[in-house]
Amino acid sequence: MKLIKNILPCVLTIFLGLYSCAVAEDAVWKNDLRTKFLNNEAVIMEVNIRSFNSKDVNEDGFIQEDMGETRGTFLNAIERLDELKNMGINTLHVLPITPVGKFKALGTAGSLYSANGFDSINDDLYDKNSELTLEQQAKKFVEEAHKRDIRVIVDVPACASYDYYLQRPDFFVTNAAGEPVVPSDWTDVRLLSAGTEDKIDTNVYSIYKDFVKLALNLGFDGIRADVAHSKPASFWKELIEYSRNKDPEFLWLAESSESWHDPISPQAVFTPYNKLLEAGFDGYYGSFFNLKDWKTNKELYDQIAFTLGETKKFKEKKSVIGSFTTHDEVSPILINSEAFSDMIIWLNATLPLDSYFVDGFQTGDDYSYPMGNKLAPSTNTDDDIYFTHQGKIDIFNFSRKPGGQNQQLRNDFLLGNNVKKSLISVLNNGTFTPLKTKNNKVFAYTFEYNKKRVLTIGNLDFKNPIKTVIKIPKYNPKFAVLPIKISNMPDVKKSKINLTLQAGEIVVLIVQELL
Repeated sequence: MKLIKNILPCVLTIFLGLYSCAVAEDAVWKNDLRTKFLNNEAVIMEVNIRSFNSKDVNEDGFIQEDMGETRGTFLNAIERLDELKNMGINTLHVLPITPVGKFKALGTAGSLYSANGFDSINDDLYDKNSELTLEQQAKKFVEEAHKRDIRVIVDVPACASYDYYLQRPDFFVTNAAGEPVVPSDWTDVRLLSAGTEDKIDTNVYSIYKDFVKLALNLGFDGIRADVAHSKPASFWKELIEYSRNKDPEFLWLAESSESWHDPISPQAVFTPYNKLLEAGFDGYYGSFFNLKDWKTNKELYDQIAFTLGETKKFKEKKSVIGSFTTHDEVSPILINSEAFSDMIIWLNATLPLDSYFVDGFQTGDDYSYPMGNKLAPSTNTDDDIYFTHQGKIDIFNFSRKPGGQNQQLRNDFLLGNNVKKSLISVLNNGTFTPLKTKNNKVFAYTFEYNKKRVLTIGNLDFKNPIKTVIKIPKYNPKFAVLPIKISNMPDVKKSKINLTLQAGEIVVLIVQELL
């Protein structure tokens, strides 16, 4: 077996060359997101337009426009598109752009998921310095993303605001006392009446159809359905068919998982993820967000094997996102430091799924807001507190641009995304093989296809280093080992790789037979 040394800089150079920041000014956009997603080629960044490129001058975490600070808009968001393109992002998941409720609100701008209507755009995203209308500004943002070969998914909220309930009480579920139902512990929203599997609520269906029309009109390439399991499969089936008649490549991603079994309210329906896939959704949230709780390699192996089996059960192709970190999850930097973020990057890069990240992840943002949960000097809602979820990207206020100072993480983020592109045929067509390790805190697996193997090894112990030996199956003396992600060169003898994994370290090697 031959270990190829000193090759990582060359590999990095080659992979970086795969991407260009050139903008195709005259190209006519043709949506291909569904095909790309189902082939596990989407590298998705979740963004909040309201903060995406905001200017927080005094660095208190929030935007005060009367002090000369600038909130995020569709137009100033365009400034960051080249940045994301150059980091390997080819798809944006834009958090809700619908108008936001102001009564019984959370935060000084109101939650993005407290929808105050489904057929228009949030005025907060309007750039007053432009002569373009708000709708034209939104279209401009999507068009500029497309020029950079970046697809755009838009989020549709599952519930609606109290303000909207006051306008259309007939659209909502009420309890025995005639009061609108508060789902889960989401005090700023009320439960919409989606109906049942046999009889969907035509009023609510109509407003969601209006949203689909809006998304198509603005040029979006797909929809991510918030808490998709809170509506009947038949509800979604009709909407999906409607959109596909307009655009066969229009993507539908369900926020649903095999880990979730309970409705958001006793009065709400619950549709399992597999029924949503049968209804036409292209993908869902694999339960990879549980990585933070996994203590043994078996838990990871089981999840990978389950996901691989589940996505092949259906007549039409399906996929999942690498939901290791989302806006509902605490920043991985706070959970297990930089090593955990690095592990998430490389699991996304070496598994047959669509890579998924939250803006700020790429530079190690801990989503700390100095004035978070403190009294605000002014507010646009009936809440005068800068309400935030500690350690999570803010969705309740006009807040700072996501950021961070971790350059090493940024470098690995770029490399991982580019490596994923080069390995996609091996991951999609290869055979998944979990490898034996003496310590169950060490995971090791391969995907093998056409005489090439991707070998991923990791340490789930984020406090202690572990020495380990990994045996390469089907050993051949002609094998060469190419290190892609590693801190120290392993000792390779015949079919065995001996190495010491640092706390939380992940290693990626390519094993290929030399001709």
